Amino acid sequence: MPSERRISLVLAAKNEAVGLRTVLPIACQLLPDTEVIVVDDGSTDDTASVARSFGARVISSPYSMGNGAAIKCGARAASGEILIFMDADGQHSPADITTLLRKLDEGYDMVVGARGSEGQASAGRGLANAFYNKLASWMTGFKIFDLTSGFRAVRADKFREFLHLLPNGFSYPTTITMAFFRSAYSVTYVPVPVAARMAGSVSHIHPLRDGIRFLLIIFKIATLYSPLKLFAPISLGFGLLGLGYYGYTFTTMHRFTNMSALLLSAAVIVFLIGLISEQITSLVYSKTGS
Repeated sequence: MPSERRISLVLAAKNEAVGLRTVLPIACQLLPDTEVIVVDDGSTDDTASVARSFGARVISSPYSMGNGAAIKCGARAASGEILIFMDADGQHSPADITTLLRKLDEGYDMVVGARGSEGQASAGRGLANAFYNKLASWMTGFKIFDLTSGFRAVRADKFREFLHLLPNGFSYPTTITMAFFRSAYSVTYVPVPVAARMAGSVSHIHPLRDGIRFLLIIFKIATLYSPLKLFAPISLGFGLLGLGYYGYTFTTMHRFTNMSALLLSAAVIVFLIGLISEQITSLVYSKTGS
C-alpha cells in the first residue's frame, strides 16, 4: 500500500468488547499506520476502554443512535482519504482489508466484501438477502452480490457526499450502495470469508422488524435511484387490470363500471407520481454534484 495514502478504519460498536479484543490487535498489527476509530454507540459494557487499550480513537455516544448514525459519526471524524468500514463482532477478518485495498487501487470508488451463502447468519436471512440483492440489481442494472455487507473500502470524499441520505438505523450499506450506482461511481465486490460471531457478542438485528426496515429502505432508495422502474410497472399493472375488468363488464353487462374507472385513474396517477419522483431525484443528485 502506498505510504502517502491515508487510511482510516471505522468500526461501529455497541457492546462489542468481546469482538474488539480479537479484531483490534490484528488490525493494528497488519495496518500499523492506519487511523483506527471506534464509535461507541451507547455501549453498556467496556467497549470504549477495550478500544482505547489498543490505541484506537474512541468516539462515544451517551445513548444508542443506531448503526448508521455511528458510521456517519466515524466518517465525519476520519482524516483518511480511504475509509474502511467493518463490523466489530469478529465476523470479518482485518486480514481481508488488504484485498479490498488492492482492488480499490485498480480505480474503483468502493469495494465491498461479499459474503457467500455460508456466511449468512441463518437460512431465513440468507433468503432475504438474496431477494434484496436481486431487487437492487434490477433497480440499478448492475449485479449486486451483497447489498447489506458492512465490510467495505471507499474513497472518503465520495462517501461523504451521501451522508445526508444515510439512515441512522440499520442498512446504511443498502443506501450507500444504491447512491454510488446512481451517481455512476464505480463499485465492485470481492468474496470474503465470514467467521462465526464471537461468543458473548450479541446481534442487534431483529429478523422481522429489521427485515421490514430493509425492505422499506430498498423501496425508498428505489424511488430515489430510478423511480420509474418502480412506478411504471405498478402503473402498468393498474392499467391492465382496468382494461381487463372493463373488457369483462362490457362483455357481460355492456357497461363501463366505476371500478374500471378507478383502476385506470390509479394507473395514470401512479405514472405521474413516478415522473415527479424522477424530477426530484435529478434535483437531489444535482445538489451533490453528481
